[in-house]
Amino acid sequence: MDVIDPERTEIRALEGVTPWRGARVLDIGCGDGRLSLRLARMGAKVVGIDADASDIRTARRQLPARYQERVRYEVGSGTRLKDADESFEVVLFSWSL
Repeated sequence: MDVIDPERTEIRALEGVTPWRGARVLDIGCGDGRLSLRLARMGAKVVGIDADASDIRTARRQLPARYQERVRYEVGSGTRLKDADESFEVVLFSWSL
């Protein structure tokens, strides 16, 4: 059971936005990776970035092995991307403020 979204409202809203399977997604302000993991479960390939190195360590530690090829977490900022050559179909900035 999801403690943050037990009614799965967030997921239902996201499912209607775009086809996630195979989409390259940038999750800015990913925190502990909660949303990044949900997107990976829907088939997305996710790069999660957050300025807080502690949150990134937590996200990496909590990432199930079966999603390690679809999710990458990095310390970073949405104002300056580490690899400017990467492209994404979807960019999310949620629950970050």
